[in-house]
Amino acid sequence: QVQLVESGGGLVQIGGSLRLSCTASGKIFKNHIMGWYRQAPGKQRELVALITPDGTTHYADAVKGRVTISTDDAKNTVYLQMNNLDSEDTAVYYCNHQQIDGEYWGKGTQVTVSS
Repeated sequence: QVQLVESGGGLVQIGGSLRLSCTASGKIFKNHIMGWYRQAPGKQRELVALITPDGTTHYADAVKGRVTISTDDAKNTVYLQMNNLDSEDTAVYYCNHQQIDGEYWGKGTQVTVSS
């Protein structure tokens, strides 16, 4: 089992920045994929960004150029740096961890972008 705890969400103005963090604990296998998803009210959960064991990153078109995913393997932590935020980025952001024994989700952290 893997437990994921997100932090860093909050209220930010349009054009502002936030950095989300997600720390994993438990039985973590070396080769895993970590990612961030988000779900806005009335919409389906969607991928924001993910990072593979070799450091390859993938970003949703909606956030390319504004978002950076990174990891600190020593801390079992994945980060999501979000810049130039827009009202369309308002959502609950979920951390995701995939490894050989399954897929795990955090409880989510709210990001609200307002004018």
